[in-house]
Amino acid sequence: MDDGAVNEAAYDDAVRRAPACALVIFGASGDLTERKLLPAIRQLAARHRLGPEFALIGVARTAMSDAEWADKCLSGEAAQAGEAAQAQAQGAEWAPKASFRYISGGYDDPDTYHRLGEVLADCDRTLGTAGQHVFYLATPPRLFGTIALQLGRSSLNVSAARDWPRLVIEKPFGWDEASARSLYSDISGSFTESQIFRIDHYLAKDTVQNLLALRFANSIFEPIWNRTWVDNVQITVAETLGVGSRGGFYDTTGVVRDIVQNHVLQVLSLFLMEPPTSFHPEAIRDEKVKLLRAIRPLTDPDVIGRDAVRGQYTRGGTRDNLILSYREEEGVDPLSATETFVALRLHIDNWRWTDVPVYVRTGKRLPRRTTELVMEFRRPPHLPLFPAEATTLAPDALVARVQPNEGISLRFGAKVPGHEFRLRKASMDFSYSEGYGESRDDAYERVILDALIGDATLFIRADEVTRSWRIVDPLLAYWEQSPDPIPLYHAATWGPQEATQLIQRDGRQWRNL
Repeated sequence: MDDGAVNEAAYDDAVRRAPACALVIFGASGDLTERKLLPAIRQLAARHRLGPEFALIGVARTAMSDAEWADKCLSGEAAQAGEAAQAQAQGAEWAPKASFRYISGGYDDPDTYHRLGEVLADCDRTLGTAGQHVFYLATPPRLFGTIALQLGRSSLNVSAARDWPRLVIEKPFGWDEASARSLYSDISGSFTESQIFRIDHYLAKDTVQNLLALRFANSIFEPIWNRTWVDNVQITVAETLGVGSRGGFYDTTGVVRDIVQNHVLQVLSLFLMEPPTSFHPEAIRDEKVKLLRAIRPLTDPDVIGRDAVRGQYTRGGTRDNLILSYREEEGVDPLSATETFVALRLHIDNWRWTDVPVYVRTGKRLPRRTTELVMEFRRPPHLPLFPAEATTLAPDALVARVQPNEGISLRFGAKVPGHEFRLRKASMDFSYSEGYGESRDDAYERVILDALIGDATLFIRADEVTRSWRIVDPLLAYWEQSPDPIPLYHAATWGPQEATQLIQRDGRQWRNL
């Protein structure tokens, strides 16, 4: 996409509707397609977000007819969940407009792509899709390069239509910086960077996007959004669940690769970046990259020992609800040293945030499921009226809750009713569920529609991927070589004691959740 050419349709919600196009899902018989993609596409159809000519093409190794694929697309999980009437109503409106085609074959077989080319050509003739094709890779990451290469060899990577076709890929984007560069080399042999849409569905949550509105649609915050007024920033991404059926995958990944390298750093960059010159996708992504470049990598072993804590959950809970340890989970090595918790102190070396520590904690089997960002402000320099409160009163704070109970809170000091002059923290709260009656789009609805429209704002650019890996790679390398055993924490607690000590050494404490 031309940096100077703004697609106005991408920004006007009244016309946010996909053009005539063909969406090709590789991995069409897989779990991701069944649970996330097809329900999202059905909802887009029900909300009138799909254009009058739309083709949905499945590609997978599993044999399936066009009719079976159409039935899967139009009903699927909705019918199984007792929502057959709703699915039928959606399908009745959608089906006359759409073409459902399915191709069975190997992802490395040229014949698969030859048949795909014939199907796409037929859609171009009969539906008017005119070379406007989107390829969604819902396959294991090891197949990304293979599929992109085969699309290039079959000339399916080129089109007379401007900015088409597009390639959509799911995280993870590599295993480290070197593998991310290798993956990009494989894909960029067939597709240009402007054609590649890397999904982190976390960014498509309304409450994550609201970070942009909070920051740039309200002039009251800009004067205090800096090191002069902000004492520290805290980001918490907590999960109550364990690894479940993903034990084998997770044991080769860990929480740094699974959450920190992508979700945490992406949200952090949106929250703390400089104002963009415009709301064009490239302008926003430029500022995100600048922020990531300003994060000081954890390269010094002494610094890592002081500013980074890892942990792994062991048995916890109650007598009646005993939670197994990580090493007892299915598919996990009984001697595993994979981290399920991490706490970090990060530093941003730029004019706005120098000397403002950013504390990050994320993990599994924690007491609450929550994602929130907290900006704590500096304490008043002098409290002559309230000397007893000077050291005990918690700092003012702005809290952005991404999930659950999505909303924003502003915490400040107020007098407690009564004869005595006592202070207590109070909050002004905004709740998404109470503030807006209309339903919000699912994250996958947003990213699929954005890919069809060509709005790259919420997708991750290659240099963002590289910078994110450069921040966490030294940390991972240090822990892989460390002879020290991984600290343990009981399930349903807030991580190992070292995480508490990390922030207490600075005279601060984690926000009470």
